[in-house]
Amino acid sequence: MQIGFLDFYSGVLNVRQERSDLIANNIANSDTPNYLATDVSFNSALSSEMGNSEGSTAPQYRTDGVVGLNGNDVSLDTERVEAAANGEAMQASATFLHQSTADLMTALRPNPSGI
Repeated sequence: MQIGFLDFYSGVLNVRQERSDLIANNIANSDTPNYLATDVSFNSALSSEMGNSEGSTAPQYRTDGVVGLNGNDVSLDTERVEAAANGEAMQASATFLHQSTADLMTALRPNPSGI
């Protein structure tokens, strides 16, 4: 099965949205006792999204957090950085997809001058 750029960038945007949801959930639970921050590996999730069986989209607990006295390991600073990086990557992917489809539409239009 050949995957075109539309399928690929659809998968990229889906995985970025999933990461965005997980980051937002982590931020929302930053004060919840015993809550552990979760995330998904972008490469594994994209591989799974593209149909490869080796990837897994199941969220995993982050291992780099410092657990507080209430058992919560969410760092708001870390989540803000992750949210910003993920948002920039999502915006870049959407911009590339928009420009690519606009170029494709231009290429498919008949030339009015006949040249």
